[in-house]
Amino acid sequence: MHPIAFNLGPLTIHWYGVMMALAFLIGLWTAGRRAPASGINGERIVDLGPWLILGAILGARAFFVVSYWREEFAGKPIAEIFMIHHGGLVYYGGLVGATLAGILYIRVRQLPLWKVADALAPSVALGYVFGRLGCLLNGCCYGRGCDQLWAVRYPEGHETHWAGFPATPVHPTQVYDSLLNLGLYLLLAWLYRRKQFDGQVFAVYLLGYAVTRSFVEMFRGDYATDHLHGGLTPAHLVSIGIFAAGAILFWTLQQRAVKRG
Repeated sequence: MHPIAFNLGPLTIHWYGVMMALAFLIGLWTAGRRAPASGINGERIVDLGPWLILGAILGARAFFVVSYWREEFAGKPIAEIFMIHHGGLVYYGGLVGATLAGILYIRVRQLPLWKVADALAPSVALGYVFGRLGCLLNGCCYGRGCDQLWAVRYPEGHETHWAGFPATPVHPTQVYDSLLNLGLYLLLAWLYRRKQFDGQVFAVYLLGYAVTRSFVEMFRGDYATDHLHGGLTPAHLVSIGIFAAGAILFWTLQQRAVKRG
């Protein structure tokens, strides 16, 4: 756990922010190189970048603030809401925000929606790899107790300590998420070159993300009990909706392609 990357005079640069920036840069670069295969100018993807970044940050932060208002923000200065370098971004909120911002940009520029979505989908999974490593360095999104060789132990003063006792070794859930999404990226990049209809890659991404996220959530240990519902975490519940959306989208677009074919 190394939250601080370096200092530039009075400005402190956090690894969480560095990894998030790296996630966006690598994601946009790979999507821009992939897009021409579908007849889309790579520069259009780069132009889309600021819209996606703004939408993702606003959506991810909004979901976090709403979900953890009582624990993290109640009674604190209102400026704390904007301190994203401290951590506190909910991925599925960012996915919703970026999707809405992307649709708006695509409509304004009159680009083919599902072709652009397919070009972006593998890169979203790849960016998530770096984002979760940022969580590991920041010390957030940690797992429950673990007695395996690969368990991690956080330093003195971290919230996994209780009443002065040493922290329990926990599952490195951030690493689990990173590795699964690296595999998802490779699958989607392979599928992109073999897709049968526009929107297929994006639909499979939604399905794959819902499954991998739900799996990792079984090992999470940072949720308060009042955030659990029948043993399910908030991400479990959202993943059910994302999986359903992916399945409906896949079936709808496939049927549309069959009728056109």
